[in-house]
Amino acid sequence: MSENTLTLRDRIEEVLRTVFDPEIPVNIFELGLVYEIRIGDNNRVAITMTLTAPGCPVAGDIIREVDEKVRDIADVSDVDVTLTFDPPWNKDMMSEEAKLELGFM
Repeated sequence: MSENTLTLRDRIEEVLRTVFDPEIPVNIFELGLVYEIRIGDNNRVAITMTLTAPGCPVAGDIIREVDEKVRDIADVSDVDVTLTFDPPWNKDMMSEEAKLELGFM
């Protein structure tokens, strides 16, 4: 599909699949770390996400990468990334692909 035929949400999800927790060989989208993507007025994007553990040493790097990559998408006017640990992440939130990749199935 060309970029023109993808919706803004599709393009956001596509770019989130390029962000990885350095300790896990699966992207944050398939890991289930992205809880919500909201596209508001003027294509302002709000992302609510979590991390696999509250004490994640690369938390700032991951959030910065999400912010920068989504901000670089054509048509996105602004980005707000909110980190939450409610509900806490668990392996049941992963996609089937992620569970297969990590040997949970």
